[in-house]
Amino acid sequence: MDCLKALEELLPAPLQRIVAAEIDDDGSLELFQRSEDGANATSMKLPFNPWLLTSGRELAETLDGVAAIEALEGVGTHRFIVRFKDIAAYDEALKSLKKTTGQSYSSPLAPYRVFSELVQQALIDQRIRLFRGMEFNQLRRMQLDIECRSSIPGKFCNANVAGDEIFMIALKDSTGYEHCFSTAECGGEKELLQTVLSKIQELDPDVIEGHNLFTFDLDYIEKRCRRFKIPFAIGRHGRVAKSRPSRLTIAERVINYRRYDAYGRHIVDTWHLVMLADVSKRDLESYGLKYCAKYYGIAREGRVYIPGDQLTQRYDENPLEVAEYNLDDVRETDGLSRIIAPSFFYQTQLLPITYQNCVVRGTATRIDAMLCAEYLNAKCALPSPQNAIPFEGALTAVCTTGVHRPAWHLDVRSLYPSIILMDKWSPASDFKGIFAHLLERFRAFRLQAKDSARTAETQAERDEFQALQNSFKILINSFYGYLGFAQGTFNDFALAQKVTATGREILTRMREHLEAAGAVTLEMDTDGIYFVPPAGATPQQMRKQIQDELPAGIELELDGIYQAMFSYKSKNYALLEENGRISLHGAALRSRGIEPFQQRFIKEAIGEILLNNAKSIEALKDKYLDAIAAHAWPISDFLKKENLTQTVENYQKALETGKGKRSAVYELAARSKQEYKAGDSLRYYVTGTKKSVPVVSNSKLEEEIDPANRDENTAFYADKLISLAAKLSEALE
Repeated sequence: MDCLKALEELLPAPLQRIVAAEIDDDGSLELFQRSEDGANATSMKLPFNPWLLTSGRELAETLDGVAAIEALEGVGTHRFIVRFKDIAAYDEALKSLKKTTGQSYSSPLAPYRVFSELVQQALIDQRIRLFRGMEFNQLRRMQLDIECRSSIPGKFCNANVAGDEIFMIALKDSTGYEHCFSTAECGGEKELLQTVLSKIQELDPDVIEGHNLFTFDLDYIEKRCRRFKIPFAIGRHGRVAKSRPSRLTIAERVINYRRYDAYGRHIVDTWHLVMLADVSKRDLESYGLKYCAKYYGIAREGRVYIPGDQLTQRYDENPLEVAEYNLDDVRETDGLSRIIAPSFFYQTQLLPITYQNCVVRGTATRIDAMLCAEYLNAKCALPSPQNAIPFEGALTAVCTTGVHRPAWHLDVRSLYPSIILMDKWSPASDFKGIFAHLLERFRAFRLQAKDSARTAETQAERDEFQALQNSFKILINSFYGYLGFAQGTFNDFALAQKVTATGREILTRMREHLEAAGAVTLEMDTDGIYFVPPAGATPQQMRKQIQDELPAGIELELDGIYQAMFSYKSKNYALLEENGRISLHGAALRSRGIEPFQQRFIKEAIGEILLNNAKSIEALKDKYLDAIAAHAWPISDFLKKENLTQTVENYQKALETGKGKRSAVYELAARSKQEYKAGDSLRYYVTGTKKSVPVVSNSKLEEEIDPANRDENTAFYADKLISLAAKLSEALE
């Protein structure tokens, strides 16, 4: 790949095919390198001296166990790099600095700077980037999925309950190996666990993947291993996996989960991958494996489906059927990874962080890691981040609500990166201009990869180039966001304001020229405009007419032509595509926080509006109200899903200290017989007879449903529907 060769010149890395890096117990850097034929991975060790940065030599000279102090060039705050003889000396230095300065290393006031991940320090120091010289299909990936039984009928299995055993574990890897191990085959649960752990060591994957791997499978396996006093050894060299509470932020969603780290390997949860992939489109109605497999078109014909509460019974009756079900789970996990993971794989080739961290860290954090590495490799000092200041963001506005036919979408390609590159802007503290230089080169690489994808001779090559260009696209579009990143070493809020101001000017100019040409503006959002075209206009003419009025370097594309658009409110709209498909956009129309019956009503109502040109949705509303009153739907249609963002214990402590307020989902979790932890999801419904009831004291969990005694609050849910219908009707009118 020519673009990868050019990348090697831009960000050289001396070692190729490094699939993992770890700091060993002896303080050395251990690297795992996959052979050229991909058959095996060997390890090598390099010396490693941990380091940190200080703002002055005097502070550095107060520390013990120092191996070297080196002055860095430039005017940055942190001008000296201090290397230590070993990790013990480094750890003592951190304690000393905190005591001496009164500031922890995470404080913006600290006169020293620490990169807390030792592996990141080593990758920067040695100029090593993982996966260089490799393509995604050369990575040894393994998929894992477990099945367990509940000793109490109707209850979800609990790893802490003696009888809730794991009875089946499926493994698959990228070499073509797949097998479903069972207690029947292995001779019991203990033997099953030992067999699977041994097989992982034998197959020696670089990456272990699973769907809900962190929130369920690994936690369950670890607890069952502990019961049998079996080391949870899934790392290389038979190392036991380590775990700790962690947090992942995806758009407005915060996910608390238990992170697992396996020595010499990366652990990737495809549940995280599908959530990350859904940030921009918001097309997924569920993040469950079965739904996502259907959405991405990887569910095989004849795929086995078994409801969770029937697994134990079906296994006892037909273990081969359950084994096929288990194998289908790992096959679909592999399929999701093949589609979504390559962009993270190629980003890892650019960044001094591990593949696992590349997946779970934000894009601004990735940009920061790359910029800092470039400065330190150039022996240049690092600045301190600017204090955050508010600034006006992008231009977003709904110009009219209701239904409009037809609707076109005019979009500026990579608006903010293009604005930055027009005059090669860089943050004020970036005296070497690396920010704009990398952005410009990455954009060139992306265009080269896109061209290569179009001319590739095989589907495999096209997929590889497509993944590569998508990686560059993600990074390119993150450069602007980095300017306003509070923790960004080179952040620049004034420049961020300048970029958004220019973006607003460009979008306003586009609107003025569109309306002068006879178009009707419907919605403006950051880098694009939805509008009703003037009579007789063609897409090519309209694009060229507006393009001619914009500055050089700003490139337009007319990327959407729709039969109709229903504009609900800002950033919330529905589009009727030329093929008759309806797509919903915006949290108000696609919220997963509302009950299924409301989600269904929104879809049906918008279908009536766009497909049948309905002027009113009163009839549909009455139909739904009748169904609610008659208990015509299952109670599952009224279940609200919420996630626990903290433990039940912490919630209760907050109430006791007066720092929290009562919440239905936590009250239900507290009284449930099941053990819930932060990150778990619960579904519940509201009971009672009046439309206005305190939800906290009038709710039941899904597990408490009694089909023979329907007690959902029909008045409460009818009122919700009436309110929703009124809002849609208001926009329609």
